[in-house]
Amino acid sequence: MFGRDAKTSRIDNLIGKSVRIEGNIDFAGGLHLDGQVTGNVGAGGTPGSTLSVSKTGRIEGSVEVCTLMLDGTIKGDILASDRLVLGPSAKIVGDVRYGVIESSLGAEIVGKLVPLSSKERAKPVPTSRVERPVEVESVLA
Repeated sequence: MFGRDAKTSRIDNLIGKSVRIEGNIDFAGGLHLDGQVTGNVGAGGTPGSTLSVSKTGRIEGSVEVCTLMLDGTIKGDILASDRLVLGPSAKIVGDVRYGVIESSLGAEIVGKLVPLSSKERAKPVPTSRVERPVEVESVLA
C-alpha cells in the first residue's frame, strides 16, 4: 500500500517529525509529512500532486490534493480528487470526497464518504491560498 510506485513515490518536500507548522501550506509535486500542521494543506491545483502523512503526521485543517496516502491523523475535510489510500493507523475526523478509495483494516473515518463523479474527477484540484504567515517551530525531544 505505501510501497514505491512510480506515480506516487516523488517527494519534493519533507516536513520532519519534530516540526510544527501553524498556517496553511500550498505545495507542488509531492509532500511527505511526519510532523504537525495546524492549517489547510493543498497542492494549488497542481495535477498529480501527492500528500503522504505518516503515523506521526497530523493535520488540523482541510486537505485538497490529487492523491492522499494517510497513515496518521487528519481533523478536517478532505478532497482527494484522484485517490485516497488509508493505512492501518489512519484516522479522519471530517467529511471525505474522493475519486477512488483504498483502505487497510484498522483505518477510522468519522464523517461522510462522498465519491466524486467522473466529471468532478476530471476537474483540477481547487487552488489553496495562504491566508496568514506560516510559523515553523522545531521541537527537540
